Amino acid sequence: MDEEKELKVSFLSKKEYECPVCGARFRKEELLSGGGRLIAGPMTDELHRLYEPSAKYGEIFPLVYQAVVCPECWFAAMDQDFMELGGAGLASAQDDREGRVKDVKLLFGPLDFSSPRGLAEGAASQYLVTRCYGYFDKNFSPTIKRGLSSLRAAWLFDDLAKKSPRQHYDWLALLFRRKAQFLYNEAIRLEQSGKETLSAMKSFGPDTDKNYAYEGVLYLCAYLRFKYGPSEPVQRRLSLEDARRTIAKIFGMGKSSREKPGPLLDHARQIYDTINKELNESDI
Repeated sequence: MDEEKELKVSFLSKKEYECPVCGARFRKEELLSGGGRLIAGPMTDELHRLYEPSAKYGEIFPLVYQAVVCPECWFAAMDQDFMELGGAGLASAQDDREGRVKDVKLLFGPLDFSSPRGLAEGAASQYLVTRCYGYFDKNFSPTIKRGLSSLRAAWLFDDLAKKSPRQHYDWLALLFRRKAQFLYNEAIRLEQSGKETLSAMKSFGPDTDKNYAYEGVLYLCAYLRFKYGPSEPVQRRLSLEDARRTIAKIFGMGKSSREKPGPLLDHARQIYDTINKELNESDI
């Protein structure tokens, strides 16, 4: 019994949530910290922190536990917004209840959000967050939150693809990266035009270990556009030129380079050089 308790990786929070859509009450599963559960590995070009398996606890995926999901109607959102949905958005969420449950089951089969989560529940939860922020109005900064959850869904689909390579999770990961590419760039466009603020975003992540703030958003706008933007030559060149300008803003914003997060600057320099190289080669 002591060993079983010792090997736990999650627990139910004391905070009780009440779903604004269906009224269900529940507690959220949270990841335990410490005890050697998380062994940090490298960070990817998408600013995603990888973790090494622990000899004691095995593989742990922190993003599995991030989203708040109602176990009854599968409404989902980030913690700070979950119980804040109202008005027309609430009616939309109620009307879409059967639709979102059906669509998730088509992708994953039966799931249970009242039991400890696995990778499938984690990926499904981020998909649901992406979908459910469509119910929120502009004051909640829904576009950037949908972009972030799309990217997190892609990472969890990557993990699922490694475990079940014949289930087309790799295709879903690509699909959600393309969705993230559109949503990140759309969020910046809306912010610059004054149509939707980014101020309701508490942490820009994109992962759970570090907040790279607005500069991280700019970096991902450029990186995702470089990787998953237009492929037709003329459109790609225009897209890359815009991505290069976006990356350049990171070096000219606010604090001096020495005060900015080193990993972000390192990745920004690498992608800037890569974009420059491709643009120069297209001139030949």
